[in-house]
Amino acid sequence: MSGEIIGVSALRDILPCRPSMLLLDRVFAESENKLIGLKSISMNEPCFMGHFPGHPILPGVLQVEAIAQLAEVGLWKRLDPERKGDFYIKELHKIKFRRPNNPGDRLVIEVELSNIGTDSAEFKATVKNNSGVACNANGIVAIRPKITAAEPIMPYNEFDKGESSVMSVNQIMGLIPHRYPFLFVDYVSKIEGSHVTGVKNTTESEPIFRQYKDGYTVLMGAVQAEIIAQVGAIYMLSNENNKGKIAYFMGIDKSEMFAPVFPGDQLRLEVDIPDGKSKFGKGEGFMYVGDKLASHTCMLFAIVDP
Repeated sequence: MSGEIIGVSALRDILPCRPSMLLLDRVFAESENKLIGLKSISMNEPCFMGHFPGHPILPGVLQVEAIAQLAEVGLWKRLDPERKGDFYIKELHKIKFRRPNNPGDRLVIEVELSNIGTDSAEFKATVKNNSGVACNANGIVAIRPKITAAEPIMPYNEFDKGESSVMSVNQIMGLIPHRYPFLFVDYVSKIEGSHVTGVKNTTESEPIFRQYKDGYTVLMGAVQAEIIAQVGAIYMLSNENNKGKIAYFMGIDKSEMFAPVFPGDQLRLEVDIPDGKSKFGKGEGFMYVGDKLASHTCMLFAIVDP
C-alpha cells in the first residue's frame, strides 16, 4: 500500500457508507500505518442544510467519521479481507474540536495506526484546514460479527411519544439550530432535575447508516456521540439563563460503542448535565435500545452568545 494514491471510485468500493457520507475525496498511503486523506468542503454538502441554516459549519463528528473511514481504508485488508464482519469504532478518547470547518476549506486528515491485532487497532489522528489544526482524535477501531436485530418489532413502552412527553420536535427546534438532515432528537420524554431523557427513532432511509454489499445496515459510530450531545444541548438551552444562546460541542472525553444499532431501533438517550453557571462544562450520556446499552459518551461543551 505504501505510496499508493486511492481515488474516489476505489473508496466507494471499500467504504460501506451512503454516498452523502463518503467523507474522503482522495487518500495517499504514506506508509503501511500512516495514511493521509483529503476532504474538500463545498457549500453543497447535504449536512449544511441542517448544521446550520445560514451559518454552515461541518459537524465535528463528521471529522471523526472521516478519520474512521481513513483508518478503515488502511486496515480492512489486514483485519477482515473477506468483509465478513462489521468494521466499527470501538472507542474514542481525547477528541478535541479546535476550530470550525466551513465551505471552501480543504481538510487534510492524517491517521497513524498502531497496536494492530487480529481484530482491532488503535489510531491517532489530526485534521487540519488552511487555518491550522481543526481536530485531534484518538481511538480504537475493531471488527465485530454481523448480527441481526434482537427484537423483530419493539413493543410500545413508557418512552414512546405521548401526552406525557415534555418537549416536541417543534419545541426542540425552538432551542437548538439543528435541522434536517442533522437533527437527531425527535422528542424529549422526561426531564428530572439535571437528567433528561430524549428519544430518536431510526429508519433505513437516513444517510447516517452504513450499508455493506451484503445488505447489512448499521448506525455509524461517530454520530452516536452527536445524538447524545444534542440531548445535552436541548437541556442546557432550555435553561432560562441560556435562552437564545448556542451550545458548541467542544470535544469527546471518551465514547464507547457496545452494541450495533439497526434501522427501526428506538434510541433512548439518558443524559446528565451537571447544573452550573460556567459557560464550559461536561456531560455524560447513555444510548439504549430497549434495555441494551448501545453506547456511552462523556462530552465537553460550551455555551456562547450567537
